[in-house]
Order: sequence, then C-alpha cells, then structure tokens
Amino acid sequence: MRLGVLDVGSNTVHLLVVDAHPGARPLPAHSHKADLRLAQLLDPAGAIGPQGVDRLVTVVRDALEAAEDKGCEAVLPFATSAVREASNADEVLSRVKDATGVELQVLSGEEEARLTFLAARRWFGWSAGKLLVLDIGGGSLEIAYGIDEEPDAAVSLPLGAGRLTSGWLPDDPADAQDVKALRRHVRAQIARTVGEFSRFGSPDHVVATSKTFKQLARLAGAARSTEGLYVQRELKRKSLEDWVPRLAAMTVAERGELPGVSEGRAAQLLAGAMVAEGAMDLFGVETLEICPWALREGVILRRLDHLPESPDQPTGTVSTT
Repeated sequence: MRLGVLDVGSNTVHLLVVDAHPGARPLPAHSHKADLRLAQLLDPAGAIGPQGVDRLVTVVRDALEAAEDKGCEAVLPFATSAVREASNADEVLSRVKDATGVELQVLSGEEEARLTFLAARRWFGWSAGKLLVLDIGGGSLEIAYGIDEEPDAAVSLPLGAGRLTSGWLPDDPADAQDVKALRRHVRAQIARTVGEFSRFGSPDHVVATSKTFKQLARLAGAARSTEGLYVQRELKRKSLEDWVPRLAAMTVAERGELPGVSEGRAAQLLAGAMVAEGAMDLFGVETLEICPWALREGVILRRLDHLPESPDQPTGTVSTT
C-alpha cells in the first residue's frame, strides 16, 4: 500500500510518501517539503499568530494534494513540539481540521522518542544490542534507550536547535557570552536525565537521527547524501569539540557555505552542535552512527504493525503503543 506521513514539525512541514506493507521496509516514493518555521512564528504569549495558522493551512492543503496526486491510500498526520507547546494549540488544530479535514495528532515528546527509537531499532536490527538514540529537532531533543523495540527509557528535553537559537543566540555572529550561557544551560538540562539512563548500563550502539546530526557528520567528513542510505556515517565527539568554536565564530552566511549545510538550517547549526556535543560528552559517547530513519519512519512502521480494518480513509492516526 502507498502511505503518506504528514509531519508538522518546528522547522518544516514534510510529507513523506512510501510504498509499504507488513514485513518489508518502506520504500520512499515522494517527498514534499515546505519551510514553515512554526517555532519562530510564536508571539510573546506563545501563540501561533493568524498569519502562521493561515500559512499552516495552506501548506497542509498543498501536502494533501501531493498525497492524492501520488496515489496515497492513507495519510498519517501528526504534529510535534511547535504545535504541542503553542498556547493556542487547540485553536490551531481546530482551524486546520475545519479548513482541510485533517485532524493532526499531537505527539508528546516521549511518543516522539519512542517512535524514533522504533525506527532506529528496525534499521539496525537486533544485533545492535542495547541502543541509545539521540534526535535533535527544531524544538526538542529526544533521547531513548533500550534493548527491545520499546525503549526502557525515553525523554524529551526543550533543547531543539531552533528554539535555542531564537532564545539564546540573537546575534550574528553569536556573542561569546551568549554561547557560554547556552552551553551551561544545555549541559544542565541533559545532566538531569543521565542518571535515568545510566542505571540500564552502557549501550552497545549509539545512533543519532535528524537533519542536525546529518549535517554535523557531513562537516566531520561523512559521505554525502547522494552516496546513498547504506553508506555508514559516523560522528566523533572530538570532531564536534573542534567544530563548535569554529561555528561560533562564523556568521550565518558563512555557515551556509559549509559542505552539507543548507541555507535554511545554517542559523540553527551552532545551537544544534552544542546540544550534540553536550549529549555525547555527558553520556560518555566517543562515536555515534547516523541512522537514516527517524520519526516519520517510526510512524509508518507503527501503522504497519497495527493496520486498520479500512485502510482507504484519507487520514489516519498515529499509534504509539
């Protein structure tokens, strides 16, 4: 069957169309993206303003048209931290449903972590042993650990690259004192969770997902995305330690010229690198491997595990159990 996953994230709204059936890996068929930057459209009261909601409705409509054009049997729509934490989230969800018919399911941070963990487990298999999975989004950092398909521990922290950039690094290039303050904040937040994970013992394999980690790995010399999904890509903490001060000294425009760094993500790269470095340091990780699959694939895999009786509906819900 052909499925679409509509991911309303903090940075982008992304429709991923795949051909999938139980027992087989989902095969990407089409990708439709729109940079919306919802996390940056919040007003001082934490609400998504009318213009932001209007843009979201338009983007969702466009994604539904793309899904129909590509022959999707069902679309699984969900939203993450930007909508989850908006003070007017209920109003936004109601407006989107009334205008498009799409009922966005708002995932909790823990659900994000669990679904991302499922995707990583399926990608690396049982031979990977105990997995520690890190995922840096625009609004939050997800961490999950376990030996099965359901993690033993899963947390979400408000340490997304977009959130931290807008809240802590207003200058271009970044002010040195702001960088120091953000480093303290990031490490204090992560340190509070380390004990919850350390009681399960050391992981056998540490993996990371998300655009932020992929870009950081590319800076550190990993293969280009054009070389395919199955090329092993790693990121070493030593490389991050070298890159963070270099990124801090650059302007956003200069970061955008680095290999593998998109113009739209350049502003967030420093904050993302600081979160990645802090997580690897505090969890004692010297090297991690980049996982091509993440939250969207986790949503698809969970749907395949729990196929509905009538898969011909235009929209669906995300099961996390």
